[in-house]
Amino acid sequence: MSVAASFGGAALERKGSHMYRETAKLVVFRKIPKDSILMRLSEICEVFETEEFAREDLISDIYVQINRILDVATKYAFDDNLWHCYLAYLLATNENPFTLITEKVGAAEGSVNKFVKHDLRIFLNLFHYDFSRMERILKLDCFSTILHYRAIEKKEGRYNRNESEKIRQLSRDLAAAADEEEAFVILTDFYRDYGVGSFGMNKAFGVVRDHRGLRIYPISNTEDVRLSDLVGYETQKRLLIANTEAFVSGRKANNCLLYGDSGTGKSTSIKALLNEYYGRGLRMIEVYKHQFQDLSAVIAKIKNRNYYFIIYMDDLSFEDFEVEYKYLKALIEGGLENKPDNVLIYATSNRKNIIRETWKDREDMDFGIRRSESMQEKISLASRFGITINYSRPSQNQYFEIVKSLAKKYAHCALSEEALLQKAHVWELQNGGFSGRTAQQFINHLQGEGLLY
Repeated sequence: MSVAASFGGAALERKGSHMYRETAKLVVFRKIPKDSILMRLSEICEVFETEEFAREDLISDIYVQINRILDVATKYAFDDNLWHCYLAYLLATNENPFTLITEKVGAAEGSVNKFVKHDLRIFLNLFHYDFSRMERILKLDCFSTILHYRAIEKKEGRYNRNESEKIRQLSRDLAAAADEEEAFVILTDFYRDYGVGSFGMNKAFGVVRDHRGLRIYPISNTEDVRLSDLVGYETQKRLLIANTEAFVSGRKANNCLLYGDSGTGKSTSIKALLNEYYGRGLRMIEVYKHQFQDLSAVIAKIKNRNYYFIIYMDDLSFEDFEVEYKYLKALIEGGLENKPDNVLIYATSNRKNIIRETWKDREDMDFGIRRSESMQEKISLASRFGITINYSRPSQNQYFEIVKSLAKKYAHCALSEEALLQKAHVWELQNGGFSGRTAQQFINHLQGEGLLY
């Protein structure tokens, strides 16, 4: 791995002695954590060049960073040149004013471009950094190994395939760039097409608050389900598609409440939207009831991003004594700050009136008014969703159609249609009645028995 080629008239020496000094000159991409692999390796290279080091200690420090590179490679299914993939990952996820603006408008004229190209010249030198002298003197081969790495094939459910492929392609493109001018075009096109940071790379997210504060973290193992996988409910799907289509097209759209019997496909419908519209900038953040007090902070983190966010709330319901619903009411309608146009709320619930009513709420109070003020407040939450869609339990015939449709996805079925439906009827009697969920569980059972394959 040589750095003999010059980028913009300034090349590192072949012995690769200035990694630390080069990373110290970064301007736009300067906010790389001090404990990152790049910065730790830079410090190791600097110590190595002083020739005043304890060999075993330095080797130990190197192996710590190699282990970290392997961890990153495993998480993102990187292959071939892990050093290139890691550097590309840094560039793809570095959120700064330049990358966030480029995410929205692509490359644009401005003085900042001079500093960006300066940084890219440094990164290109890092791409072609020569570790051979260090390996020779310390009698190592770990760098040579990660530069020509053959990864064990991983199941897609263990990593985000879209994210992995994008970063690997970016690493190949940057490694082949002739100079910082070409690298600038490659990188700005990447930001324009895919975005920057975690939102650019991932579909789904969760929320956590810990010692580091509120964080929105990626969920990599999402279900690859499509609306066509949900048998029936065509009217419900059309309403959901029309609203979501308007949303990702930049038109006005409504918050949605999907309510009805359990196991009827409410959650599946929302998850399917993510797979249908991910390519058009749709992202989904799952928020649980106990996190509603953080809703404003979550929205503050996403309102200026170039994506369309659905805040997903599954199985939404409140008991009489719970007050978290007030945070949700304020967000949907009634707060001083309007909800951003790039944010919608999609929720599911087993009942339309999300907050459980009590007999006390129904007592005639206040001069003969039948419904109390507290009941009106509770009902008003459901009414603030612009679209409410009912998913009712299927009939027996509809249940059988779902079973037959799911069975057809398999190449072979050891049962006749009559036997299949007879078993499906017995299954629903024993396992919760007619629903899409019951049908899927029945199909899973048949597959486990070896009757579907």
